[in-house]
Amino acid sequence: MDPLSYRRVPVNGIELEVSVTNEGGPSGLALLVHGFPELAFSWRFQIAALAEAGYEVWAPNTRGYGESTKPPKVADYDFDVLLEDLGALVDATGRTDLTLIGHDWGAAQAWGFASRQVRPLERLVIMNVPHPTCFQREIRRFRQLRRSWYILFFQIPWLPERLLLARDAKGIADAFTDMAVDESRFPDEVTDVFRAAAQRPDAMRSMINYYRALMRSARRTMQEDVPHIDTPTLMLWGLEDTALGRETTEGTDEFVTDLTLRYLPGVSHWVQQEAPEKVNAMLLAWLDGQPVPEAGEIDVARLDDPAIG
Repeated sequence: MDPLSYRRVPVNGIELEVSVTNEGGPSGLALLVHGFPELAFSWRFQIAALAEAGYEVWAPNTRGYGESTKPPKVADYDFDVLLEDLGALVDATGRTDLTLIGHDWGAAQAWGFASRQVRPLERLVIMNVPHPTCFQREIRRFRQLRRSWYILFFQIPWLPERLLLARDAKGIADAFTDMAVDESRFPDEVTDVFRAAAQRPDAMRSMINYYRALMRSARRTMQEDVPHIDTPTLMLWGLEDTALGRETTEGTDEFVTDLTLRYLPGVSHWVQQEAPEKVNAMLLAWLDGQPVPEAGEIDVARLDDPAIG
């Protein structure tokens, strides 16, 4: 069902399952980092477009996902450890011309990678996760705290895993279809890929451990100053995100020197899967140094999903 092909890459004491496309591409290295409960598969539309534009594209299943190593402890998913994984993965590419692209948890890691300057970074692309300082401001307000209820739920031992895996991991499929505006983007052929991956031994525990590790380090991270980001940054945001409100994007330009922000009306949190035509048009224009169109200015034919054929 997953149209991507993978290799196993040793990094940071584990192995990651990584999709590598157009090796040696002259335009640079594009590293695509997925979120919860996704996979490298979530980038299938962008992988093809970036490779056609000349990029060497690496898209890992991050630790705990797919057939990547699934360490057993919550501490194994600490944010610092995740950034070490990305740094080691960049080293494994042998390239220094990096464009880092992240969505959801992948975007959170991308923010951290850029602010801490884990490795040299030419460009940063963020999809539907706010800058950490903006999120810390909004999570103190009831409106965003109510949206983030699931983070607290995920702190309960074993119960979240059991509920999400019940009925052939129906909860994983529902995470996409219930949040999506255009449910036709998530037919069974697509959600079955995510359901099957979540049912691998120890996968669901590992996926939720990201949130458990986040809470364990919350006091420390809330007290840290996030360094200003000078890397040119593109931020794409589906406005129908039910987990993160538009207000979490406000003030981002105070922390990012060179920011391009585009909103996509009528698109959910799953922006790169639900609106790949508009996301790709914005992304490729920005990478090429061209003016980035607004969502309403883009009129493109619907892309075929390579997972369906």
